[in-house]
Amino acid sequence: MTPAKKDKLKRGLVSFLRAVMLIGICYVIVLPLVHRLSTALMPIEDMYDQSVRWIPRSPTLRNFRLVWVHMKYVDAFWSSLKLASFTSVLQVGACTMVGYGLARFKFPGSNAVFAMAILTLMVPPQLIMVPMYLNFRFFDLFGLLGEGSLNLVGTYWPFALTSLTGTGFRNGLYIFIMRQFFRGLPRELEEAAYIDGAGLFTTFFRVMLPGSIPGLVVTFLFSFVWQWNDYLYVTNFMAGKNFLPQALEGAARNVQIAIDEASALASTSGFLDDHFYSLINNAGMLLVILPLLILYILLQRYFVESIERTGIIG
Repeated sequence: MTPAKKDKLKRGLVSFLRAVMLIGICYVIVLPLVHRLSTALMPIEDMYDQSVRWIPRSPTLRNFRLVWVHMKYVDAFWSSLKLASFTSVLQVGACTMVGYGLARFKFPGSNAVFAMAILTLMVPPQLIMVPMYLNFRFFDLFGLLGEGSLNLVGTYWPFALTSLTGTGFRNGLYIFIMRQFFRGLPRELEEAAYIDGAGLFTTFFRVMLPGSIPGLVVTFLFSFVWQWNDYLYVTNFMAGKNFLPQALEGAARNVQIAIDEASALASTSGFLDDHFYSLINNAGMLLVILPLLILYILLQRYFVESIERTGIIG
């Protein structure tokens, strides 16, 4: 076999293995979505039909209509959108400045600061939830307010303060992303700006930030997605408010209550089993996931570019 044929065979084998790997990854990612969509479109009768597996015999949108009404989807959507956008913008701003400082300036303890930022990723949020709740329930600004503490629970302030100080959920990851991104940018850009008379902040805002759009986008996406799906922080700091994770949790129960009331008026049985709860929950999950899929489709070019330039894997 000639060297040219060997090289061609090698490239073909590599392409085949790459295709197999990509198909496997796509299968793992897409299969749960396809399963939930198939289940959400099924009427309850199809759940008991052993011949129905993936394609509903009589597709219906009834499950989506029930979830839309009993989740109060529009109200929950806007509440989640406002909170996720608010915290994401603040986290992107704070983590970008911290990441830039750690990437470009060396000072005593800079490596220790970066190590502690990464260490926060290994601390379960449940471990610090009680002291965080107490701090915001009786907020006294390091004792400066004396006995006149403030109750910040039920407001956006807990999210705003943790986001602005770079201590919010997964902020260690965002700092790492922006640090890696800024380290990959050439120093000549800053040096040229300094020679032209630009100061530190002018160089950062007018030279470095415009070139870091992919990093900002991926940080915003990660922050938005995690806040959108957050249940723990929202439940503790915004109890009683209607956000999508909480609305999804109570959707099946609300449907059960509505059917029980209708059955009582009609003097019939309104019992619902686990199969029906599965239909409701799958439809609700799709409605929660759908805005994130649309957001990713719109920003996927920047997301892929940032992944390539920051070296994030997994």
